Amino acid sequence: MLNLSLSFTPLASLEVGKHWDWNIAGATIHGETIVATWLAMSIIIIIGWLGTRKLERVPSGLQGFLEYGTSFTANIAREQIGAKDYKPYVPLISGIFLFVLAANWLGQIPARLIPLPEAEILTPSNDINTTLGLALIAILAFFFAGFKTAGISFFKFFIMPNPLFLPLKVLEVFARIMSLTFRLFGNILAEELVVAVLILLVPFFVPIPLMVLFLFTSAIQALIFATLTASYIGEAIEEGHHAVEPHHD
Repeated sequence: MLNLSLSFTPLASLEVGKHWDWNIAGATIHGETIVATWLAMSIIIIIGWLGTRKLERVPSGLQGFLEYGTSFTANIAREQIGAKDYKPYVPLISGIFLFVLAANWLGQIPARLIPLPEAEILTPSNDINTTLGLALIAILAFFFAGFKTAGISFFKFFIMPNPLFLPLKVLEVFARIMSLTFRLFGNILAEELVVAVLILLVPFFVPIPLMVLFLFTSAIQALIFATLTASYIGEAIEEGHHAVEPHHD
């Protein structure tokens, strides 16, 4: 666990990485991450319900905004996966984008406005367990798409064009997991560190422009994560098609 404690006033009270621990069946769980995760999901569900409870043929207002957002994530899926195969994966890509976006934006709420025992920054994305979980979902989607396309033949991907490539292909999968995990975790944690330090050093209104900027960069991180997930799915489908194509001499 990363802990940062600065010994001079007023930064002596700043600690990063301290969690509100729950002990459940002998397992230690980060309570503030669970609370923030459910908060992010609740925000998405409530907005979705409000925007779709009275559907109109010509969308406007919140319904129009939601349809634009759905079209945006569908375009990501279509561009990365392909026009023929993308539709079944739109809900997954949309869900990842919306969750990461909501989770990241929670980090721009000053932590002390939401009192939680022991926890100082309210966002799931600054907990490496969350980003690792999201990365595993992306990789599982990669394997699911490949297996759905080619069945067991998809695993030829790991020994093509030569069986000697097997260790490198396995290493590539683990590298993708680590890249997705640490890219999101590192960027969000760094942003929140900057905001937390500025709030302690200067009056509250001074960090606001930077917090607004971080809303934009947090959205970019959500876009990157969703795009990479779609890209991996598209690669799996392409490799699956190659695996089942007849070979001609």
